[in-house]
Amino acid sequence: MSERPATAHSTEPAVSASGPTRILYCHCNYAQIISSETKKTVLEKLCASDRAFDAVADLCEMAARKDPALTRLSEGGPVKIAACFPRAVKWLFSGAKAPLNQDTTEVLNMRDASAEDIITRLLSENLQPNLPADNHPPQASEQPKEDTP
Repeated sequence: MSERPATAHSTEPAVSASGPTRILYCHCNYAQIISSETKKTVLEKLCASDRAFDAVADLCEMAARKDPALTRLSEGGPVKIAACFPRAVKWLFSGAKAPLNQDTTEVLNMRDASAEDIITRLLSENLQPNLPADNHPPQASEQPKEDTP
């Protein structure tokens, strides 16, 4: 069962030279590769802010279904996405025939960054595009860091 994007309403969206910057939060329900605490903290702080955002259960699942919502998101102007690796997010959208604009997309990696760093970037007025420029799909070597005893 999939969830539709939920939107929190805002009075003051961030504005860039290209228009308002949207925020997309992925809860990564199925792969469970992001710390529960990080996801919980980022989502709580987004809800507590006065910024509008879309929250989806799982971008991977949406991409596998080629959900039309991904096209709306990719064509809607500047966007900040809280999910996982920028390259992975780029290829999820591309594989769903909804390529992201490299110049107007910032992906925040909740696998590697702290919840505080993620929320700071999401709520920042400036956009720092960071999609990789290569033309290659994600590499198998992009695996989660293993804890060493």
